[in-house]
Amino acid sequence: MNGITGHSLFRRLEHAAALLLALLWMAPLLYAVWAAIHPPEYAIHFDLLAPISLENFQVAWSRAPFARYFLNTFILVTTILAAQFVLCTLAAYAFARFEFPGSGIAFALVLLQLMIMPEVLIVENYKTMSQLGLVDTISGIGLPYMASAFGIFLLRQTFKTVPKDLEDAARLEGCGPLQVLWKVYVPLARPTYVAYGLVSISYHWNNFLWPLVITNSVTTRPLTVGLAIFGAPESGVDWSIISAATLLAVAPLLVAFLLFQRQFVQSFMRAGIK
Repeated sequence: MNGITGHSLFRRLEHAAALLLALLWMAPLLYAVWAAIHPPEYAIHFDLLAPISLENFQVAWSRAPFARYFLNTFILVTTILAAQFVLCTLAAYAFARFEFPGSGIAFALVLLQLMIMPEVLIVENYKTMSQLGLVDTISGIGLPYMASAFGIFLLRQTFKTVPKDLEDAARLEGCGPLQVLWKVYVPLARPTYVAYGLVSISYHWNNFLWPLVITNSVTTRPLTVGLAIFGAPESGVDWSIISAATLLAVAPLLVAFLLFQRQFVQSFMRAGIK
């Protein structure tokens, strides 16, 4: 009886701790929501009777070219994701199903890239983009990320779990290597593609340092850089308007997560490395 009571108490403490951590994690977002929907004088003054207004969103939208920032970000993340799907799929298929000289060394170099933070390569990447004439372009932002070591590794592990008999059956039907990849491996790896796609979109939507270095104009800046410039101290914008602009920037990701959170979790569970 004491054991059951102790187990129940432990579960309650565990749930309480999880709730506390969730509230701490949500605190900045909750504050941003509060400041965004109330007049500036209530940004740091909590009053349940404070009037609710959407004026801060209108002011933020009118003071910066957020429509252009959204377009730049959408083009950037979709271009990177499409390139990653193509390049990572071909590379993962080669590593998973083909034997060629130096394949082990090549895959080890791919794994080595996982240990290198992108920030370490900023100077070399900038020099390369400058030589290619891609400074201050959306292509220049995305090009260093179009081949993902994590994507190659994740898809390779998934492809290796596909039964070889399915590939042999497809070859007996007259399929070539690319047809086997398209008709056998890609459909079976769909949960992995969904999981990786969500990670890639969220990362590049929020990426800040490299876009800040490589862009100089409104026509190429993504949301993160535009928001940082909008919220700079010299701009004189108050916290309520900055909070409204922040919610505008993160709203697409929040809506996508709320709509697809079940698919998000299930995709990662199915795409577990075996």
